[in-house]
Amino acid sequence: MPETDPKIEALALNDIARNAAYQLKAKHPTLIFTSGRRDKGDQARAMASNVVSNRKWIVQTYMANDVSAACQKWVDDNPQAQVAADIAAGLLSVLNGFDDAELRHLSKHLSGDAFDVQPVTANATQIKADIRALAGLDKFLEKEGGLVRWHAQFK
Repeated sequence: MPETDPKIEALALNDIARNAAYQLKAKHPTLIFTSGRRDKGDQARAMASNVVSNRKWIVQTYMANDVSAACQKWVDDNPQAQVAADIAAGLLSVLNGFDDAELRHLSKHLSGDAFDVQPVTANATQIKADIRALAGLDKFLEKEGGLVRWHAQFK
C-alpha cells in the first residue's frame, strides 16, 4: 500500500473499509470522504441533523430493527424536541441502551465498516461503478432518506 493518507486514517475504519477507501482514493484522488467511524454521540448528531427537517427520516433511512425502532419511537414521543441538540441528546440516550452488536444493525458507521463520500457530478458514473466494485462491499446507497449521500458499507 502507498503512503498513508491522514484523511483516510482519520476515518478510523476497519481493515476492509479502510482498504476500499485507499483503492477508491487511488482511482479518484479528488474524492472527499465526509464520514467514517462514528461513536454514539456522532451518530446521534448525524441523525438529529436530518430529523430536524424530516421527523420520519429514521424510519425512511434505516433498516427496521430494534435500534432504529427505538430511535424513531423517541422522535415520535418527543414532538417538543425541535432543535438538533435536543434531538441528538434524546437519540444518544436511546443508543446508550444498546450494546455494540445491536448498534451495528443500525449503522455500520458505528463499527467502522462504512464511509460516506461527497457526491460529485464530474465522472459520477465511473466513480459509482468503482465504488460498487470495491472488495467486501455490502451495500452502496446514493440516497439516504431522500437526501443525496454516497454511502458505502462493508461486510
